[in-house]
This record gives sequence, C-alpha cells and structure tokens, in this order.
Amino acid sequence: MDDKPVELPDLGEFLREDPYLVSNAEDLRRRYKLFEQKLGQLVEAEGSMDSFTKSYCNYGVQRQANNALLFREWAPGAQALYLTGDFNGWNTKSHPYAKKEYGKWELYLPPKTDKSPAVEHETKLKLVVVTAQGEELFRISPWAKYVNKRLDSNTYDWVHWDPLQPFLHEHAHPKRPRSLKIYEAHVGIASPEAKIATYENFTTDVLPRIKDLGYNCIQLMAVMEHAYYASFGYQVTNFFAASSRFGTPEDLKRLIDTAHSLGITVLLDVVHSHASSNTADGLNQFDGTDSCFFHAGSRGQHAQWGSCLFNYNSWEVLRFLLSNLRWWMEEYRFDGFRFDGVTSMLYHHHGIGVSFCGSYSEYFGMHVDEEAIVYLMISNHMLHTLYPNCITIAEDVSGMPGLCRLITEGGMGFDYRLAMAVPDKWIQILKEWKDEHWDMGNIVYTLTNRRQGEAVICYAESHDQALVGDKSLAFWLMDKEMYTNMSCLIPLTPVIDRGLQLHKMIRLITHALGGEGYLNFMGNEFGHPEWLDFPRKGNNESYAYARRQYNLVDTEHLRYRQLYNFDRDMNRTEDKYGWLSAAPAVVTTADERDKVIAFDRANVVFVFNFHPSNSYTSYRVATPTPGKYKIKLDSDALQYGGHGRLDLDTEFFAEPVAFKNKTQSIEVYLPCRTALVLANDEMCRAETSHPEI
Repeated sequence: MDDKPVELPDLGEFLREDPYLVSNAEDLRRRYKLFEQKLGQLVEAEGSMDSFTKSYCNYGVQRQANNALLFREWAPGAQALYLTGDFNGWNTKSHPYAKKEYGKWELYLPPKTDKSPAVEHETKLKLVVVTAQGEELFRISPWAKYVNKRLDSNTYDWVHWDPLQPFLHEHAHPKRPRSLKIYEAHVGIASPEAKIATYENFTTDVLPRIKDLGYNCIQLMAVMEHAYYASFGYQVTNFFAASSRFGTPEDLKRLIDTAHSLGITVLLDVVHSHASSNTADGLNQFDGTDSCFFHAGSRGQHAQWGSCLFNYNSWEVLRFLLSNLRWWMEEYRFDGFRFDGVTSMLYHHHGIGVSFCGSYSEYFGMHVDEEAIVYLMISNHMLHTLYPNCITIAEDVSGMPGLCRLITEGGMGFDYRLAMAVPDKWIQILKEWKDEHWDMGNIVYTLTNRRQGEAVICYAESHDQALVGDKSLAFWLMDKEMYTNMSCLIPLTPVIDRGLQLHKMIRLITHALGGEGYLNFMGNEFGHPEWLDFPRKGNNESYAYARRQYNLVDTEHLRYRQLYNFDRDMNRTEDKYGWLSAAPAVVTTADERDKVIAFDRANVVFVFNFHPSNSYTSYRVATPTPGKYKIKLDSDALQYGGHGRLDLDTEFFAEPVAFKNKTQSIEVYLPCRTALVLANDEMCRAETSHPEI
C-alpha cells in the first residue's frame, strides 16, 4: 500500500463547479493537511497503514503456529486484567494478563500436552477487568469474533471462534457494477414466518429473488452484533462479531460467497458513528472509565440515541475502527460499506435540531468535527487504495460539500451519498397533496437537486419509511384495501388501481431521474402490505411485523406479483441502456396543467403522465436523436397491473419538428397514470447487457 498521500492539487475544478466554496477553500486545504499529518504519524509509528489496519491479527485472541494462544487487549484505565471461562472453571484470578506499555495487556497460553489449543473452539470466555478503584468487572473483548447468549440470559457471552475447518470462499469478488442497483436487506426479517430468519434462509430463499429482480448489489443491515434486536442493528455492542441470532460466522461467509457466485456485490451497513451504551457486553466503560473508546463526559454521549460517541482523535480508537473495516473486507469478503450516521459524525451538534437549509456556514466552522472528518478521509483512502473496487456510501442528510469528491480534490472520498430528501418528498406529496395538485416542477427539482460531480444513490423509500411511525409508499397509497382487494380475481377498485399505477410511476421516475444509483428496501418492490416493527415491550415481543411476506409474490392471483414484475423489468431495462451510469437527464417537459414530465437520459426517452384522469392521444415529446422509437417499458401493461391501453409494437418516428429546445420530436398516446420508456430503434438492434467495470 502506498502510504504517502498525493499532494493536494489546486482546488480549481471543485471551486469552478461550485463558486460558493471559494471563501472556504482554506478550510478544505486545512482538512487535507490534518488528514495528511495523521496518516503520516500512523505510518511513521506503526510501520505501514497496512499493518496498522490489520490489528485484528494481533488483538483479541490469536492462535500461534504451535497452537499456543496469545491474548492482547488495550485497557489503559485498568489496574489488572484476567481471563476466565469454561477452560479454567471460571476461576477469575488464575490467568492474569501481563501489563505492557501504552495501556496494553498480554496473556500467553501454551498448548495442552496433546498440542491442542488451551482454549477449544466455542469455549465461553470473559475478561475480568480490575478498575483503578479495585472493582472487578466482567467484560467481553472488543475484538471478539463471535458472541451469543442463552435464552435465560440478558447479556452476551464471548465465544471463542476458531473452527478446525473454517469456510473457504470459492468465488471472486464481482466486478464493480457500473449501474449500482441496491437491495437493502435485513437477514432476520427475510422470511414470511414470524421468527428470526437465518443467514442460511437468506442464502437459499432470498438471493435467487434478488438475482431475478435484477439488483446487482445487496446492502446487509444489522450484521454487526447488537444486543437489542429492535435497534435494527444501530446499537452495536460487538464490532467484529457477526450477529449470532442469524447463525454462525461461517453461515454469513457462505451467504456472501453465494452472492458473489451470482455476480452480486455485497455491502455492509457499518456503524462507526456511535456504539451501544451497554457495559456488560459492549464497549462502554470497558476499562472502568468513560474515556477508553469514547470521549469523556457529555461529549461522549449522543443526546437523542442514548449511545456512546467515539474519540476519533485517539490512536487506539483509529486502530480499532480502521481494523474493523479491514476485518469485514478480509475475513468476510464484503465489497464495501454504507456508513451509517455520517451526519452525526460530521458535526459536534450531530444534526440535532438543525434543519440544514443549504447555507455554507453550516458546513464550515467550529461546529464541524474535523477529527471525525479526518477519520472518514483516512477510511476512504485506506479502502480505495487497498481495494480499488471497494464501494463506500455515506448516509448524510446535511449535504456537506465534497463528501463524494476524491480526497485529492479536497473531498472526503466517498463514492456515493444517499439522496435522503427524495423519499421525504414522496411521503409529503402523498400525505398533503391531492393528485390533481401534484407539482411537476417541484418533483423534478427534488429529484435533480444534487451536487455536480458527487454521485448519489436515489430511492423512493428505504427501511426508514417502512418502520412503524411512518408508512411505506404502498401503505400510503392502498392501506385501506390492501388486505381485501389485491386479488386479480376481482375487478380493480379505484383505490387499488390508483395505488398500483402510482407505485410503479414513483419508483421508475426516481430510478431514472434521481441519481447515479438506485436503492430498494426488501419487500417494497412488490408493495409489502405491512409496516416493520421488531419485537419489543410495546408490542408484547411480537414477531408479527418483523418479517417480509415473500409468499404473497408467489401467490399468482395476487397483484403483488404484478408490482414485482414491473420492478424486475425496470431493472432489466436499465441493464440494457445504463441510464444510472449516464450523464444526468435532460428534462424537456414539466407541465403543471397536463401533469406530464418528460426527459431523456442515455438516449432513452421517459414520459410520465401523472394526471388522474386525462389521457392524451397525440402528446408531443422531444427526442435526443432522430429515428424510430419503440416502447421498452410500459407501466400500463397488463402484466404489471395496468389497463393494457398501449400496443407495444407501435413505432414512433421522430420528426424534424423542433420542440423544447430539441430538433426532433415524436407524438405518443399517453394514457392517464402511465409511464413509458422509449428507445431508438437503432439502439434496440444493438441491445446487449450493460457492461460492468
């Protein structure tokens, strides 16, 4: 790994694209200088970034060549450290660690007389931490690779994971998708059954569906171990442990390897923005102090989340977090990360009570946490240097400039940010506006309002919109009749008709106009009929809503199958033309009276008629090129739950009639609540699967 960063070039291109940044150019340069200084210090002290970020090979428990075991921890506030567990009859003082420099502790256990390890695979362990005040605390190693708990226990056990025959990956990483289409998924709810589903279930039953749907990337949520299931994985207790509630580490490895065999990229939803406040099975007060991994005092507490906040300026915290990223890449062979809670990391106020109206004063100043920014820059530098095809996505609602620019251009190095304003806009429209009052210009503005040169992942809804307290698009559209009128054996009711048509149109326009990647939360592709609610005291620990009812898609006479078919063909059409990886769309029509939006992207023409009742027999639409156009996707087709008002064999010939600043145009029949994708006939003859890089 080349540990020396490239010298920061002139910010000219970045500043030309966004002149409002000129007054903040020195802030961008200072951030880079801080990044360069920190990286240089790490390399000088540790020998290389590669070795520093693979500290999981040295900490926790490591089996040596002779089957001896070396245990190493960092606990600067501890007075003494002991290892206890099944292997020594839970004697809390028989195996003391030796104190080393810089708050580090080591314990060497020679092999047994039969030359086998002193601690066997799946042995339960605990650390006994003696605090400066003499108090004995039972703790789990922060580097523990596997933890689980008994049914009659409230806390997790550290389980030594060292199988004699570990799973070996057989398939190479897929090529990085040019057009990123993400299936956001939670393993535990990926079954119609009211229980916690497994990695094995996901591998067998869900991966084939994802492949069929045309998604080329999975974003796995709630994998990092979390004691509270209802936290949706966002209160992480054990950062190196794959959640045991879904199966073993080997089961997760098999899931990822199988996805790779299908050509599917797998991202981990990584939570480095905060950690669970649990002490018995988390990092909090690991060594008896509140300043081991986190900031001391109030700075180390998130006021809204009730969680602990990392000290990103700490040498050992950087070792821990950067090694954590390497661990998931190396051990499990993930292909990248979606970084959760980036907004909370970027600012000392963590986004609490801040509306982010777009003023650049919000992005620069004393309220910006430059220690966290440097950590994110180092993370992206490391990941993209060691793994050139690695994908990193930032969950940021603030719109921080440069988040998705190269570090050497003055940015933070992420590949994509999530377009979080888009799903909020769709929910607002459905809640507040009647169909005839939808604002076409406002829809277009929201979908196209993104920073030049910074790629975004757009989505109509994610897990956030499915959770109790909100409603999915399908629920907003059809909740009154979803349990009674989704059968194809009965006529379409007005409510279901409206819901089906708008569900498809909203997803397609978001897919085509909104960004450089697309995301869907599992089940939403077929209009899942229920919200998402994890078992908790408030619902009597029920699993009734902590599931995804894929059985509804498999029931042929239900209309969920029609929505599934449209979502699949939407992705497959994108595969042919690659609009997600093309330049942003050129919007040619946003007609408020007609409720029509038209645009072209990747030489493909998209036309949307959102009017609830008006159809247009000869609606003129601008085209990017001359020639013959044919319908490639029609939301009104019968197989998608439409009315079949269009003939897919119809040919539309572009005329040299100037329209909307284009020299060519066509006239199309445009039924109400219908979306069309049209492609030039010359392009159709050359159709091949969209290439990947």
